[in-house]
Formats: sequence, C-alpha cells, structure tokens
Amino acid sequence: MMLTVFSSFPASAQNSTLERPARNAHDLEQMVRQDCGSCHGMTFKGGLGSPLLPENIAHYSIDDLTTIILDGLPGTAMPPWRAIVTPDEAAWMARYLKTGDPE
Repeated sequence: MMLTVFSSFPASAQNSTLERPARNAHDLEQMVRQDCGSCHGMTFKGGLGSPLLPENIAHYSIDDLTTIILDGLPGTAMPPWRAIVTPDEAAWMARYLKTGDPE
C-alpha cells in the first residue's frame, strides 16, 4: 500500500530535511545582501558581525566559509543557517563573498 501525503504548509515551514527547491542566483544574492548585511553591514564593512570584504575573509577557504554559514560560530552572534540554506547554497554564498563571482 502506498500512502501519498500532501502538505498545505509552505516549503519554508516544512521539515528542513525535506528537499527544497534550489534558489536562483538572484535570490541568493538578495539573501546575502539583506540577511548577511543586516549584521555585517549593508556594505559588508562590519556591524554587529565582522567585516565580510574580500580582504577580511581572504584567509578563509570556500569550505571554511560554507561551514561557518551552515553551522554558525559558537560564542558569537553568527547563527547557523543550515535550516534555511542548503550546503550548495551556502557554498554559492561563500564564493560570492570571496570573489563577487560565485558561478
């Protein structure tokens, strides 16, 4: 017997382990600008969070930044975003922050 369940909850309210549709580059750029910028400064020069300019994060690898985006930094104001973004989206964001050209 096969049971099919349809949910009336939007994707953002569903269990984070369920597959979500991938965000496009424009949506991810807006997320970085708005969500990251709300703490790191709208020009990424710092605020509650440290600056995210390429020269400030040059010593981090893409993998390091991806992990920080996904898991946050304990003991700081940097929250984990794993429930909100996929590992691929976090890697895109890390490349965007490091190079300005995530593709």
